[in-house]
Amino acid sequence: MTSDSEHVGIAFVGCGYVADLYQATLANWTELLHLRGIRDINPARQKTFAKHYGLAEYASIDAVLADPGVEIVVNLTPPDQHYAITKQCLEAGRHVYSEKPLALDLGEARHLVELAEQRGLQVVSAPSSFLGPAAQTLYQAVRRGERGTPRLIYAEMDDGMVHRIGYENWKTASGAYWPAENEFETGCTLEHAGYALTWMVGMFGPVRRMVSFASCLIRDKGPHTPPDYSTPDFTAACLEFDNGLAARLTNSILAPHDHQFRIICEDGVLSLDETWNFSARVRSSPVPATRLHRGAKKLFGLDFGRRISPEPSREISTAKRGYPMDFALGIAEMATAIRQGTAPRLAGEFSLHITEVSLAIQHPEIFGAEYFPTTAPAPVEPMTKI
Repeated sequence: MTSDSEHVGIAFVGCGYVADLYQATLANWTELLHLRGIRDINPARQKTFAKHYGLAEYASIDAVLADPGVEIVVNLTPPDQHYAITKQCLEAGRHVYSEKPLALDLGEARHLVELAEQRGLQVVSAPSSFLGPAAQTLYQAVRRGERGTPRLIYAEMDDGMVHRIGYENWKTASGAYWPAENEFETGCTLEHAGYALTWMVGMFGPVRRMVSFASCLIRDKGPHTPPDYSTPDFTAACLEFDNGLAARLTNSILAPHDHQFRIICEDGVLSLDETWNFSARVRSSPVPATRLHRGAKKLFGLDFGRRISPEPSREISTAKRGYPMDFALGIAEMATAIRQGTAPRLAGEFSLHITEVSLAIQHPEIFGAEYFPTTAPAPVEPMTKI
């Protein structure tokens, strides 16, 4: 395969709502990535997206895979198409960066990782937020023992009552509406648990044991409710890692918006308020020394802590424009690793593990309320500037 100078050639397959978010942040990586063209199964949508951004179009997925300049296919199709599209691309000798999850079935997700390994290719699943500055600053604080040994993690991925906050008007710059029916059918856990799970697994290694609860609490979500809708709109999971570390993760599209991530350590708490914001500030707070200190925190919000900035020795790439979260960062990190002949940080077993745990949280009726994941990736090396 060829590329344009030092650029890595990529192609988007799928031009729906999320494609605009990738396109908006692709401008952060113009020296590394070159979007050679796009493909969508809906010709009208493809043409609209291409015209809005001035992009080349492919006539078919076969045309994408016939282009020798495409090294990485970015799979932005709906989740129920992820497996088939990624499989076709891997079989054609292309690396794949896929929106989450890798597949809706664990066996299919495992097959994709095995196929990539057999072909000497890389397959990576979003999200890439763990690679961003907020998560990496938190990771640095953990590694240097900022507040002692981590013992417990509290993570929330709650988005409010989405069906009652005007999603009908959510439209991208190129005119794509939020795919409500597909989002409700896929479920908030498969859509969002990965944002917190990648942080946990990236820092502390694999989930060894988990206990989950899942339920669909509001079955009528208005005109875009899927037929026979029963996908959980609330899940809660307790996760066990090595060295006695435990975590609690909630996902919902009912509870008020809350994306906090807190690591409770022996000597205090490391926290941030928004996992979706690459610029979120990490806070280091001590254990209250007296009841007076505890009361001050409760009454006045004082925690006597400090904000942590990234270490100068580790320049971490941040989103420069387009969105608080750099969707294209994952593609850029993958492209850099491929150029260097190494594995991307979130590739293969890591993405498979996140998929396995997410599926097990959403489907305790299949995996069991108590489940022991079968995959076990190693912790991820910290980021340096790409």
